[in-house]
Order: sequence, then structure tokens, then C-alpha cells
Amino acid sequence: MSDALSRMTSIFGLNSWVVAGIIVGVAIVLLLFFLSLCLTSRRVPSPPKPVPAALPLTAAVISIPQVPKDIPEIVKHHHPEPEAVDCDEGSLVGRYNCVYVEIGGKEHNQISCPGRGGFGGASLNSQDIGGVAGGGYGGDQAGVPEVSHLGWGHWYTLRELERCTGGFDNRNVIGEGGYGIVYYGVLDDGSQIAVKNLLNNRGQAEREFKVEVEAIGRVRHKNLVRLLGYGAEGAHRMLVYEYVNNCNLEQWLHGDVGPRSPLTWEIRMKIILGTAKGLTYLHEGLEPKVVHRDIKSSNILLDKQWNPKVSDFGLAKLLGSDNSYVTTRVMGTFGYVAPEYASTGMLNERSDIYSFGILIMEIISGRNPVDYSRAPEEVNLVDWLKKMVTDKNSEGVLDPKLPEKPNMRALKRVLLVALKCVDPTAQKRPKMGHIVHMLEAEESSFKEDRKTSRETAQPPIGIRQSGSMENTTPAASGNDNAREAIEQIHTPEN
Repeated sequence: MSDALSRMTSIFGLNSWVVAGIIVGVAIVLLLFFLSLCLTSRRVPSPPKPVPAALPLTAAVISIPQVPKDIPEIVKHHHPEPEAVDCDEGSLVGRYNCVYVEIGGKEHNQISCPGRGGFGGASLNSQDIGGVAGGGYGGDQAGVPEVSHLGWGHWYTLRELERCTGGFDNRNVIGEGGYGIVYYGVLDDGSQIAVKNLLNNRGQAEREFKVEVEAIGRVRHKNLVRLLGYGAEGAHRMLVYEYVNNCNLEQWLHGDVGPRSPLTWEIRMKIILGTAKGLTYLHEGLEPKVVHRDIKSSNILLDKQWNPKVSDFGLAKLLGSDNSYVTTRVMGTFGYVAPEYASTGMLNERSDIYSFGILIMEIISGRNPVDYSRAPEEVNLVDWLKKMVTDKNSEGVLDPKLPEKPNMRALKRVLLVALKCVDPTAQKRPKMGHIVHMLEAEESSFKEDRKTSRETAQPPIGIRQSGSMENTTPAASGNDNAREAIEQIHTPEN
């Protein structure tokens, strides 16, 4: 036995007993390894931590931008949450496009909206518009996700957003822009959302992510699209908004809605006034104030009751009370940019006011701010409208698809507001709060006129009254013939 164990083997010239020892040792190690695997697999998993398991705590997450400290923190209560913040309608201090539309030749002008309660898209022709116009969602805040442990909003994981958008399916695209793609999604609780997946073009995603979170992360107003939360994983930057389900203003003004637009004069005034209130809150109800920098019809979303909501704050700038302006690279949309900002890069809230004046003209006339398909003298909306008013043809500026014409006093007062907003001298433009007062006075006057016309079955006679425009608006510029032509209408005779 001893001789057998001491015999040399062919394995590296080792003795037989050495080889046997090695084999036994390897067998023991393998046995222990399999035993440890069995024990590990039978352990009960520990309860999950508050941090979402699918969101690794990487440097990208740690670099989430800080929200300004002067905006109060939202606290989540266990009782049903009301509509976020009720901004007093009388107080002036107090985050897609729902649809993607291709505006080209007449054969391409169509409105497309995502299907209700589903992921697919649908095209609306003129026969379908009536169904979109009535009843529905209306900006309801029910089903808003719970506030995350970060203190405000909800921190969504990439997995959650992929699931609710069908893996960012192209069929769920409801908006596209230079900085991102917007998808329609439905959360597990049935809440409808809009997810903006920012495109990381040379760091633009990070910049826009930071701007929107800082600018409107905690802002709540019924005329501003609400930013519900965000997602940040690796290179992905995503913003989650409330879903506004009645398209945007551009589609209703310039899309194929048939010979008669569903936008009556009363609805158009409602959109103008609501947009003005949203901008007033940004300019006068926040510190630092928020300059939107891209006010245009495609950024005004509408709910089923035609309430407007200002959206897309990706170009917004914060302006402190100690700064009258900020110098920045000129950004915005051609036709809406204020001339002094375009030429100097000096930005303040009056740049938004100019854009708002262009928006009023667009709503009244149904024309694009710049339209090269028209005659040379009608390409520029502002110049054409001023000429029409100077020639005392105010009625000629109305959208031909308008179902019914307003009385001349209501039209001219709104035109005066628009012309004041686009005054070439920025300092002469009224503030948004003042604009709201003028528009509210006009809305009240319009309702009284409708009531009177029903009772008397006659159009209103005369347009001069003690509450004339001179008593509620800044002095008119003597250089603007169009404004003089309108203001003469409101000047009482001696």
C-alpha cells in the first residue's frame, strides 16, 4: 500500500498520494460552494428601501438641479388633493403640444389627436371637430401622482415611463420640437400624462431640464401647464406634465376645421384672457419673475372647456427684482420675437408682452404672424393689421371662419390692446396686470352688449361711454396712426 501511494504518476511527476489529496480537496470546495448557493437562495428578501430600485444613485442623479428656495414646498396630505393652487382670479400677484400638426399646403392641414383612453392616434376632419369641442377632461387634477421623498413633484424611473408610453412608441408621439419629443402615456392608476423626452444635443437636454424644473417645478396656476414630475437616469432627462386633451391653439386656428371655426368670438376672448392671466402670474406673482420667451399659438394648450394653458418653458429665463433685464442669446420663434430683443439680446418681461400682442392679432385674424403665401403687403401680420385699422377697416381683420362677428366696439377695444402690446418702444407697452384689467373690462362690456342686443333686438348704438379706454390704459403714442384711429373712437365729444 505504501509502495503504491509512493509511486510516481504521469501528472507532473507527482506521487499518487499527492494527486489523491488534491482531488479530495477540490471535491470538498465544490461541495461547500453548492451548499452556500442553496442557503443564499432560500433567504427571505429584505424590504425595499424608499429610493426606487430601478434608479441607481449615480453622479447624474446627484446633479439634479436645485429648485429655488423661495418657492414654497408642496406637502402631500392623505386627504384628496384639490387643484394644486387656487390663484385668486382678482389678484394679479397672487410643464405637450397636445397634438402634432403639419402646416403646409391645404391638403396637409389636419388636426391629429391621440385617442381617448388609448395609445393610438386619430385624425380629425371638419366633421369630427364637434365631438372634440364638448365635455371631457378639463384639466382635472385627479389621479396626480404622490409627491416624492425629494420634497416636490414625483421622481419617475425610466422603467415606469417606458411602461406608460408603450416603450416610447412612435404611435404615442403627440408633439415634436427641436429639443425633445412628447409622448402620450397612461399611468398604472389610469392618470393621463404627457412625457417630454429631451434630446441630448450638446448638453441641451440638461440645460432645458434645469430651466423647466427651476422655473415652474412648484408653480401652480390654472392657466399654466402643470409639471407633475421628472425622470433622470444616465443620459436620459424626461419631464412629466399633466395631459391637456383638446389640442393646441395653432391647430384650431390654422388646421383644417372646415368653413366655420368652432372658435367663437367669446371662446377667443376666453383664450386671450386666460393666457394673459397665466403670464401675469409669471411676471408679477413670482420672485424671481419668469420670462417665458416663446409665447406663440402652438404653446397654448386647450382643454375641453377651451381653457388655455401656457406650455413649454424650455426657453424661460428667471429675472430677479434687482435686474431690469438680462442679456442672453436671442431665442424664440420667428414672427413673435420683440424687435428690441432681436437687435440687442436684452430680455425682460416686455418681450413676452410683444409676443402676446402678436398672439392676440393671430387669434382675431386667423392669420400666421408671417405668411409668405400672401400678397407682399400682407406677409407681415402687424403691418397689415395696422394698415387695415388706419384705413378704418377694422372689420376686415376678422377671421373669415369666425361663426359670428362681434360688435365694433368690442373688436376695436381688443385691437387697441394688441396694438399697445406691440408698441415699438418697449417702455410704452402696458404690463400684463394692466392688460388683464383692460381685457376683463372688455369681457364685461361684451356680455352686457349681448344681453342688450337680445332685449332690444337691435345692435348697440354708440360706442362712447364714461368708462372709455383712456381711463384704463396708458397714453397712446402719437406716432402710431393705427392706435390713434382706434382711440379716437373712445374719445368723448365736448
